[in-house]
Amino acid sequence: MIVESIKLEHFRNYPSLKLKLNPGTNLFYGDNAQGKTNILEAVYLCGTTKSHRGSKDRDLIQFEEEESHLRMKVIRNGSPIKIDMHLKKNRTKGIAINGVPIRRASELFGVANFVFFSPEDLNIIKDGPSERRRFMDMELCQLDKVYLHHLAGYNKVLAQRNKLLKDISFQPELRDTLDIWDIQLAEYGKKVIEERTRFLERLNGIIRKLHQNLSGGREELFLSYEKNVSAEELEEQLFKSRERDLRMKVSMTGPHRDDICFQIRGVDIRRFGSQGQQRTAALALKLSEIELVKQEIGDSPILLLDDVLSELDSHRQRHLLDSIHDIQTLITCTGLDDFVENQFRIDQVFRVIEGTVVTS
Repeated sequence: MIVESIKLEHFRNYPSLKLKLNPGTNLFYGDNAQGKTNILEAVYLCGTTKSHRGSKDRDLIQFEEEESHLRMKVIRNGSPIKIDMHLKKNRTKGIAINGVPIRRASELFGVANFVFFSPEDLNIIKDGPSERRRFMDMELCQLDKVYLHHLAGYNKVLAQRNKLLKDISFQPELRDTLDIWDIQLAEYGKKVIEERTRFLERLNGIIRKLHQNLSGGREELFLSYEKNVSAEELEEQLFKSRERDLRMKVSMTGPHRDDICFQIRGVDIRRFGSQGQQRTAALALKLSEIELVKQEIGDSPILLLDDVLSELDSHRQRHLLDSIHDIQTLITCTGLDDFVENQFRIDQVFRVIEGTVVTS
């Protein structure tokens, strides 16, 4: 699986840009704030409908413009797939696959698979639970459209239930309608919990060996799924926590409050690990994500590395670079020294200067 080309119009700081990418390693280098990350963001957006930064569509459109157009061509199993995305400041984005408009943005998930790795991801271990849930959800949504359906249903019902909890304080007679939402929330929530459980079991089978290699065989990493409630008990616990939910005016029970625990020798490294341990675990997590995609779809994902090498020591740099030689990679950096020192093969080099890209 590769991205063959991408074309941007009025996206971020690019009035117009057309790139043909190499199937191997594509390096974008230049000073900070020139637009390197914007290219990776555009590729990721075309594949997942979402900005890795969490930006809204209107913020992606070039200043003083009303619309932005992105076109990306992906080759998967030898077949070309064309993705067109139209961003408008005051309307929902429009998306077409091979010229056919899709009704829901979620239909784009799984057309191409991406792994995005940025310096912020190195903090996924010590950051809050929402970042670790997001990691699970983004990967599962790309791999499994059934999970995407269940998660979207759960989030929709959760929003409705939370609104109802607030409304009941003004309209007590609405309390009787909570049962309807609880039944739906439990139905979707059970599926989300079960599928996350299987995902982490598969990931555990991969990450241990990768982490041992990264740590020189000194440490073994284990992931455990910290469920807010089990799938079997979700409906019962929703009923039991109802009075608390009414007082708090928010749903306190369900997989939207789950977390992942990272342990080394029984120690929770989210709280008690060194920065080195946390960063090594984060790197192992991303490398495991790549391997899991390979196993699940029988093909390699497209890897997007946003200025990560500058945040890693030489040992972790070497391990990361050795692990990505067989997949298409788009890398941003401020200079070429790390690649020269590691004697890493680069297939295509682009220099980025103030919203223009020059092939070196």
